[in-house]
Amino acid sequence: MENLENVKKEALHLLKELIRIPSLSKSEDKTADILQAFLKEKTVDTHRKGNNIWAFHRDYDSSLPTVMLNSHHDTVKPNQGYTIDPYNPITKEGKLFGLGSNDAGGCLVSLLATFIYFLGRPLPVNLLFVASAEEEISGKGGMESLIPELPEMACAIVGEPTGMKMAVAEKGLMVVDATVKGKAGHAAREEGVNAIYEALDDLIAIKGFKFKKVSPFLGPNKVSATIIHAGSQHNVVPDQCTYTLDVRVTDAYSLEEALKELQQELKAELHPRSLRLNSSHIDEHHPMVRAGKSLQLETFGSPTLSDQALIPYPSVKIGPGDSARSHSPDEFIYIEEINQGISIYINLLETYFSILNQPKK
Repeated sequence: MENLENVKKEALHLLKELIRIPSLSKSEDKTADILQAFLKEKTVDTHRKGNNIWAFHRDYDSSLPTVMLNSHHDTVKPNQGYTIDPYNPITKEGKLFGLGSNDAGGCLVSLLATFIYFLGRPLPVNLLFVASAEEEISGKGGMESLIPELPEMACAIVGEPTGMKMAVAEKGLMVVDATVKGKAGHAAREEGVNAIYEALDDLIAIKGFKFKKVSPFLGPNKVSATIIHAGSQHNVVPDQCTYTLDVRVTDAYSLEEALKELQQELKAELHPRSLRLNSSHIDEHHPMVRAGKSLQLETFGSPTLSDQALIPYPSVKIGPGDSARSHSPDEFIYIEEINQGISIYINLLETYFSILNQPKK
């Protein structure tokens, strides 16, 4: 059995190691190596697919439910606003600076520390640790490729910086390419049908558009026009205008339903890039939610996307750090946030185990 204070010290040391190694999405091989080596030192067998790493507690028992502890080890590119080396883990005033420290390195090492803490302890579940790749780009080589390799799960804890509040619902994402057709003509004469003007009606409609159904957890869907293209030269009336929609979809809709409701209001032909990043919602009576509430953890609906969208099982999203710091210059996490995160994860799981062990009514 691992001592809690030692586990916390090791987690911080591991996070510093991870920060030193660039791990942009699709290029996480070296941080995957570090994670495998860390688990090997703990005599834990690991599995690997691409840059995804996973490990079960010893003595896997197929008759027991499986609980996944997941966070990602890829990062976005460092932005131009950095005033320090993003790959140099600096500690100052109780903060650890470095790219990926907050999103989601602090969550990753806290969940791994929790996994290690329970080694050697008899558990009523199979505990599974997963360090996923390509989360920042929702890549197909990340969680989506991993799910077929894993057993069915009773629940997943997804580590993202939430200030240790528990997200019990998360918005999904649908990116839609829209095409409005016109008719080409000479700009100097009254010729053609200007596709830009035709698209203008759509853009005005989008600006004030409200979906009919509202989620009690996540509120309304949100649609935003984010990219527009039209025309090739100044004296030609454009015959086509394309624009892109970012659609954040709540658990009140399937992605297909949201697309249909939009299409009814717009002139453009709508083509979703994918229908795979679904919203999620866990039942308020699920033992993991009950465990969180018994610890007085605040629950909320999350507007941001994570690997939850690709996990087809009940899940909650919770972790140390602050979502507002993600992808920001000079990213950091408070060291105390990591220590508290590990303690809360452990308490959450112990409470969850006790609920599972309660006699059925």
